[in-house]
Amino acid sequence: MTVYIEELIVRSNGNRASYHEITKEVRAVIEKSKVKNGICVITTPHTTCSVIYEEYSHDTNYCGDEYLQVDFNNVLEKIVPRCLTEGQYYHPGPEHVAFGEKDCDAALVPDRRSLLNTEAHIKASLVGESVTSAIENGVLQINQVTGYYYFIDWDPNRPRDRQCKIVVMGE
Repeated sequence: MTVYIEELIVRSNGNRASYHEITKEVRAVIEKSKVKNGICVITTPHTTCSVIYEEYSHDTNYCGDEYLQVDFNNVLEKIVPRCLTEGQYYHPGPEHVAFGEKDCDAALVPDRRSLLNTEAHIKASLVGESVTSAIENGVLQINQVTGYYYFIDWDPNRPRDRQCKIVVMGE
């Protein structure tokens, strides 16, 4: 069995949820892997990010976000509103803030405000960090016309480089 792994780096926009359509990159990794029959796992190690498989929406708003993404954001915002002030959610509590300020690299926690991303953690937990799809005869088994993979960074507090892992396994 072959196991082939590649990493994509995507840049979040830092002012709203960032969606990155990565289908072309996933297909390229599968081709490079030479796996004909198996699975492809697309995942992220970040606790405020998700990977989804969804239809391409075609229409976009002025920010370039697809309408389906805007609708998804609007629904999630009703369930889990953006964390704008301390005390809005229990997290981050005083111990977490102390850890962030003392033990973390300044690039990870540049200021206290950057810790106000509780909604990003909750949304990522609800949506999930990975998608798995089958590969048959070297072809990804997704809708070839409207099926697309999206990497999402839910954290709106600052732009960052984020990791997306593509793991191909099979024969």
